[in-house]
Amino acid sequence: MYSKKISKISILVLLFISFSAFAQNSGEATSISRGVKMVKPPNLKKGDTIMILAPAGRIKNKSSVDAGVELANHWGLVVFLGNHLFSQNHTFSGTEEQRIEDMQKALDNPSIKAIWAARGGYGAVRIIDDLDFTEFEKNPKWIIGYSDITVLHNKMANLGYESIHAQMPLTLDLEDIVQKESIVTLYKSLFGKKLSYKLDSSTYNRVGESSGQLVGGNLSIVYSMLASNIDLDMNGKILFIEDVGEALYHIDRMMISLERAGYFNNCNGLIVGNFKLKKNEGNEFGETLEDIILRVTKNYNFPIIFDFPAGHIDDNQALIFGSTVDLKVSEKKAKIIFN
Repeated sequence: MYSKKISKISILVLLFISFSAFAQNSGEATSISRGVKMVKPPNLKKGDTIMILAPAGRIKNKSSVDAGVELANHWGLVVFLGNHLFSQNHTFSGTEEQRIEDMQKALDNPSIKAIWAARGGYGAVRIIDDLDFTEFEKNPKWIIGYSDITVLHNKMANLGYESIHAQMPLTLDLEDIVQKESIVTLYKSLFGKKLSYKLDSSTYNRVGESSGQLVGGNLSIVYSMLASNIDLDMNGKILFIEDVGEALYHIDRMMISLERAGYFNNCNGLIVGNFKLKKNEGNEFGETLEDIILRVTKNYNFPIIFDFPAGHIDDNQALIFGSTVDLKVSEKKAKIIFN
């Protein structure tokens, strides 16, 4: 009888140890998955090759990308243009097969060190699931762009690679003094120079300090990716959002949808870029953009920075998605420091 008790106790102890080990390992796996360091593609150097292509909206003529070619050449880069860069298929830059072909060649070619989207528009979501990133993962490269290119940024975030939210050739104006600083920040991002921002604090900012990997992009695109295979994991992340041409009620809908999807449960911060509201948008909705964002996030304690100069504006400052950033927000200043 005594030996039977010992046996039962031994079995219980073994079960407890096994369960504890499983729980501990599970916890470690979760912790690791949330804190995985994103892979940073190699910094560019003079002589490297960059490809300009259009995975979404159409490019009307060669002059639309001349500024991008000139800038890249000025930096000492060799520029290739996608074979179908100037193809047209209604609103798209060529058929889906043509756009996939250009993008796949750029992803697969190890000599291409960066892929620069000529413009956004709409269409990246129609090809994203047909792209093969096997060769890209063997030789990672920078993917650069904003707006609809958020689809590709989401994909990079899910694969575990950094990418750059920045100016694109279509809207680039090398003579525009307003764009000067944004061009400098793109150079810093691509060539491995230190990147940081110090801004006067908006009265709407939520003070605090935090750090986390930066993800996000165009709010409409982030919202449209909810529950898809490239939805964002926001655990420990800092979210950047911007948008253009949206009504306040739709911004409200999208922000509420992100909140209901759990985006802010373990979020470490929010950076709000430029929002160009729908034309003739009055205040019939009853709230401002800032009101909407602060209301939706009122139950969370992470710091918030408003009025960051990025998005559909001339002064479109570069952001390195996937990079760990420190947010330091006081009543007077807001700092974003890339590590």
